[in-house]
Amino acid sequence: MLWRRFSGEPLRLPVKSAVEEAILRETQAGYKLKVCIGTDSQVRATETDIATVIVFLREKHGGFMFISSERTSKQYTIKERMLVEVARSIEIAYELCDLFNKYDVDMEVHADINTNPQFKSNEALREAMGYILGMGYAFKAKPDAFASSCCADKMVN
Repeated sequence: MLWRRFSGEPLRLPVKSAVEEAILRETQAGYKLKVCIGTDSQVRATETDIATVIVFLREKHGGFMFISSERTSKQYTIKERMLVEVARSIEIAYELCDLFNKYDVDMEVHADINTNPQFKSNEALREAMGYILGMGYAFKAKPDAFASSCCADKMVN
């Protein structure tokens, strides 16, 4: 996966090194950090755009994010697409979790899945929640899943 900043500037380091550098820089500046990881996708005709974000929240001082996006021609059902989003978020969370433990940074995985059964994405809620919680990560779904439903959403629209 290729990662960039919100400005579009590519990360010059592998994502794990860039995340560690960001954690060190922000904590040395005196900020308490929390990280939220989320993925969203958008179907356009025969292609699906997928964006994953790592959102760094500075307690009471805003935040910033790293972004990875790609386009695929693979066709998904709504449930498959929701679970692909969750799998991508978990893949990144798993790659980075030792850093979050090492530097005592709280981390949540956000799923762009509606908790209201009237929405189609709700079909994937139980599996997604089980997957994320089973990995030992904190889980948020809509309307509390801003990393996926707001931040990543803006990167695919």
